[in-house]
Amino acid sequence: MKDLAIVIVSWNTLEVTRECLESVYKETQGINYEVIVVDNASEDGSVEMIKREFPDVKLIANSENVGFAAANNIGFKYADSEYVLLLNSDTIVLENALSKTLAYAKQHPDYGVISCKILNKDLSLQPNCSMFPSIFNSLLFVTGLYRALPKSKIFGRAEMTWWDYSDERDVQVLKGCFMLVKREALSDVGDMDERFFMYSEEVDWCYRFVKAGWKLGFYPDANIIHLGGASAARLGSKRALIKDQSTIRYMKKHWNKPSFVFGYLMMIAFYASRLPVVYVFSLLSNSNKYETVIDNHKSGLKGLLRCRSE
Repeated sequence: MKDLAIVIVSWNTLEVTRECLESVYKETQGINYEVIVVDNASEDGSVEMIKREFPDVKLIANSENVGFAAANNIGFKYADSEYVLLLNSDTIVLENALSKTLAYAKQHPDYGVISCKILNKDLSLQPNCSMFPSIFNSLLFVTGLYRALPKSKIFGRAEMTWWDYSDERDVQVLKGCFMLVKREALSDVGDMDERFFMYSEEVDWCYRFVKAGWKLGFYPDANIIHLGGASAARLGSKRALIKDQSTIRYMKKHWNKPSFVFGYLMMIAFYASRLPVVYVFSLLSNSNKYETVIDNHKSGLKGLLRCRSE
């Protein structure tokens, strides 16, 4: 059994996938690992590139886009390792980050999932920890208070915007771009819920780990770059639709009925109140950005209404 299996899901991200794989092989030393790429029916030559340039990669080429959760689950089945790392295709590994995080994980066996520090392309901090969705946290988002008072531990609690990510910490939710998962914990909790095609699948997964008694941790002394949205950008306005559908699915799964109804109505109110304002700004401006925002809001509303009937 290997120390680590690195599972990367790709969908039409040839260039960033190449850069990701190059960084993995260049910056990972001192551990016995394997790389598994699950391609979701890319049409940009990603599969051919991986076969040609990275022959050691264990490549699974899906005939259709099965979604992020399902693709990762496929990768898990091919992994024979003590730990499994979910690594986005649009990431760049820095300074032996995988080996450092793995060593930290082995020193903390009570952690089921661990993430490292995530940076933007300009090396600024990209927050990747948050709290579980709740009525109060949703209110902070809808009212915009989390943006108005980001350094407050009360109003900045949902996205933990008060924290500078300089210290080790137990957390509730880790973003899916980098999740180091202990095999024992994975066997205990089970695969990702494939009903989440994209978005919220890691939130659901983190909730299940915590519910099963596993701790989730943040380790600040290893860094990767996350370019962000390489696959999602291709979805256009459908991105908002899929994201809101996933949020509703999470609420249905984990909230009681009164909380779900209240949360659902809050999301409807959020879009309904913003659409007229954005529309007025679009009439007063020559910028096309408002048209994009309007499309996203309409798509989000459509997703909410569709979820209601599911």
